[in-house]
Amino acid sequence: MTRRTTIASQKGGAGKTTVTLNLGLAMAERGDRTLIVDLDPQGGIGHSLCQGDVALSGIADVLMGACEPSDAVIQTKLSALSILPRGKLDAVDVCEFEQALLGEGVLEELFQSVEGGFDHVFIDTPSGLGMPTRAALATSDFALVPLQGEPLALRSVHQILRVIDHVKRNENERLELLGLLPTMVDRGNQASLEVLIQSWRDLAGVFETIIPRADVFLEASETGLPLAYLSGPKRPEARRFEMLANEISNLMNELTGTEAGNVEQAQRQLL
Repeated sequence: MTRRTTIASQKGGAGKTTVTLNLGLAMAERGDRTLIVDLDPQGGIGHSLCQGDVALSGIADVLMGACEPSDAVIQTKLSALSILPRGKLDAVDVCEFEQALLGEGVLEELFQSVEGGFDHVFIDTPSGLGMPTRAALATSDFALVPLQGEPLALRSVHQILRVIDHVKRNENERLELLGLLPTMVDRGNQASLEVLIQSWRDLAGVFETIIPRADVFLEASETGLPLAYLSGPKRPEARRFEMLANEISNLMNELTGTEAGNVEQAQRQLL
């Protein structure tokens, strides 16, 4: 069964796209068949991979009838990972794009037509609590909230939690909060550390894995690659997403009452 997860935040700059891309890759490298979906009208996933506004067909093209859903899914060079881009969208047409996503059954039908064979669908959404985020939550099994390591993010996190609760009560009873993911945590900044400590102390469902603030994220953005694909020694930040993938997989199994499968390994000799 495919598990859909919306990555959403009430605040901009929290790292939603970075989390979606690198978490999706980490899941795929575990062997889980993974689809990354870009519902951000700004096309954050495409731009993170150095693809321009008109380079990739995707959701916008499907909604306009210019492309079949299956033709919009891009198979990456990692066999377990595919991407459904935002598509070719003029900035002046963003309102129409967002309204189309809220059409009854539109997003559900789109997902059902492309997610067969995938274990996970990770959905990147724009900042805020608008139509794409609501549409995604209404069709998802889980919500993951990046919590930026800044006081303003902590003070306003109740907004996205309120929306998730509302959607669960009124639109999608299967929706579960997977957790709050501390992002952009600066260990050299006392205010950022206080946000982390307070979130662990006062909020339920905060992940043990944290994503730090680091220059390597800018390097990855400039190069147009996920962290794990940068040249040189493997970056410790990329290993964070491997840890996050394991933590999320275990949480999903707990929430769904699914037993984790045993990983087979070959017998080896030490001496």
